[in-house]
Amino acid sequence: MRKRPLAVVLAALLVVLLAVAGGGAWWWHQHDRTTLQRAVALAPPDAERLSWTDWAAVRHELGASLSASSPVGRLRHFLGRGYDADLTSSSALVQSAPVLQTTYGFSPATADWELFSQSTRGAVVILHLPDGTDFDRIGTDLEEAGYTRPSTDTGVWDGGEDLLGTIGPDLTPELQYVALDAADHLVLTSDNASYLRRAVGAAGSGDGPSEQLTHVADASGSPLSAAIYDGDYTCSALAMGHADAADQAAGAQLLRAAGQVNPVEGFAMSVQPDRHVRVVMSFDGADQARTNADTRAALVRGPAPGQGGDFGDRFSVRSVTADGDLVLMELVPRPGAYVLSDLSSGPVLFATC
Repeated sequence: MRKRPLAVVLAALLVVLLAVAGGGAWWWHQHDRTTLQRAVALAPPDAERLSWTDWAAVRHELGASLSASSPVGRLRHFLGRGYDADLTSSSALVQSAPVLQTTYGFSPATADWELFSQSTRGAVVILHLPDGTDFDRIGTDLEEAGYTRPSTDTGVWDGGEDLLGTIGPDLTPELQYVALDAADHLVLTSDNASYLRRAVGAAGSGDGPSEQLTHVADASGSPLSAAIYDGDYTCSALAMGHADAADQAAGAQLLRAAGQVNPVEGFAMSVQPDRHVRVVMSFDGADQARTNADTRAALVRGPAPGQGGDFGDRFSVRSVTADGDLVLMELVPRPGAYVLSDLSSGPVLFATC
């Protein structure tokens, strides 16, 4: 009997494994993606704004050793250091963290990562918890806290605004309703039960948010923290219209001197593992990206009307480059500067539309 070539055998084995897995093709696609990319794929299709915190990476970056049994004081100390390092401003759960740690069975002390998705229709917090997390225990904790257990394992735990006030202080409204997905190690929360149900369905469907968001998220690598916006939100949230009249006039003069700008189709600002800040802006084609790389390189090295002083007071510019339809900026924060938290809301001249 002739022996089959090893490559043929391995290929056949792979086909069998994928068939057995059922969703194997999806798994193979996700296997080669960053943690941020996998998280973004879980966000609802209507997402306009994503706020990302890689809690496991932040703990590693700050040398924090925490667990589900860590005292609240140690958690507060960690969050304080995270704030000082400008690594926690994108989280929706920082203020609620002490109560989460003592009552809910999950918190920034143990979560792998957090993605906060917002749109005009609703908002949802998606948390990924480590392998080995006892989701039955979390369910018991929720029940003991007063949430009503759903009829299915992935249903919505009914809490509500009045319940949060009985659990503890400073709880974000996003904790009013909770869904648990033990199979994928996910906790999802929202202030709207109907929206949370839709978000749970979307997270398991393979349908993610718009290409505007995913494109700039893909170019953001594996950040510790990030703010990711679609074009419409960028052109609203970062607009010079948030500045007073004098600063708007100064901004208009700087724009005329810098050259042509085009509308931003997607925007991401992130703190990278080496603590520098990466800005990604997408445009309608490579020609616009090349034009805007020149224009926005001039703007990012100049005055910051509406923010005060110059951008150079906050960071040095390592590079501004065009890559296809993207403009990439690599910024090095000055000591003590809060670049992500300060410049993820407007007015931001170099991100103007």
